[in-house]
Amino acid sequence: MLSEKENYLRCLRGEVPEWIPIHGMSCGEQYDFAGQPHNFRFEPRLTTPHRYRGGGLDMWGVEHTTTPESMGGLQPRCDYHILDDIRKWRDVIKAPDISNIDWEKMCRDDFKFHGLNFEHKDTAIAFSTDMSFFMMLVEFMGYTEGLLAMYEEPDEVMALFDYMCDFYCEVCEKCIDIVKPDIWHMGDDTCAQQAPMMSEEMFKRMLIPFYDRQIKIGRDRGLPISMHVCGKCESFLDDLVDIGVSIWEPAQTMNDLAGIKAKYGNKLVIVGGWDGRGSLLGKDVGYDEIYEYTKKTFDTLAPGGGYCFMGGFMGLNDGGISEQKNKWLTSIYEGLKYTYYK
Repeated sequence: MLSEKENYLRCLRGEVPEWIPIHGMSCGEQYDFAGQPHNFRFEPRLTTPHRYRGGGLDMWGVEHTTTPESMGGLQPRCDYHILDDIRKWRDVIKAPDISNIDWEKMCRDDFKFHGLNFEHKDTAIAFSTDMSFFMMLVEFMGYTEGLLAMYEEPDEVMALFDYMCDFYCEVCEKCIDIVKPDIWHMGDDTCAQQAPMMSEEMFKRMLIPFYDRQIKIGRDRGLPISMHVCGKCESFLDDLVDIGVSIWEPAQTMNDLAGIKAKYGNKLVIVGGWDGRGSLLGKDVGYDEIYEYTKKTFDTLAPGGGYCFMGGFMGLNDGGISEQKNKWLTSIYEGLKYTYYK
């Protein structure tokens, strides 16, 4: 029988696993997912220092904070932005000096910080540097000004992305052969619940070239390529698959997931496809409703492989309701995961 890690990686390679793997988005922050993922998204603390001190400035100077309602999730301050004119980005956006870093020591220290075995024999490591170009632009400027900058001053925006990409690529090249990850991971939330935040033409012209430069580092090493994109992003998937993306998380249900699976097959692994929304959020929802919803998801997405489960409930001071729902969901997953493959 395969190990959990090997079964998971078999799925990510486009092969049929022995059971439905479970995937988590852990990267130093606490997320409540049902089941026990056997993967970890490794981000050097150099590129994401705010995650590990509970907020404060990120490496670019954006202040991140949290509230009780976000349950520890970090967001940039919305009442202050560090950049108000894209034409002045060179005066404001400064990459850290990395000329004197002992990269192997840094990577080993970061593994130790996360409680990970450097050999990671039991855990699939996805290497990432939190390299999101669109999201960083709107963190610098805000959504309105950032989107306006993309429309009005595309050359300046792309010059900024090029500067950031150079920095990220240098960090990745220094670290990747030390870390020896199993997966290459990127993320950029370019879409909202009902539609993308930009046209397909703008996405392809202004973002795909920089994703491609980043992804090439993983492609050249034969790694499966994972991309995190929330929201209704199905219109962007062709361009992402064309540059080598083979894993998509969290694959939210506002997309035509059945159609996407039929179109791409195991060429694009769907991670998630399960949203705790609607009646599932009710305090009186029971085991049977969660079971039926989960089984329908699995029946649609699991056959033939190309699917990893990721789901769970999060609640704030809800008297243990979310905890009970997650116990049920874990039990449901464990009971169903072996029933789709022979």
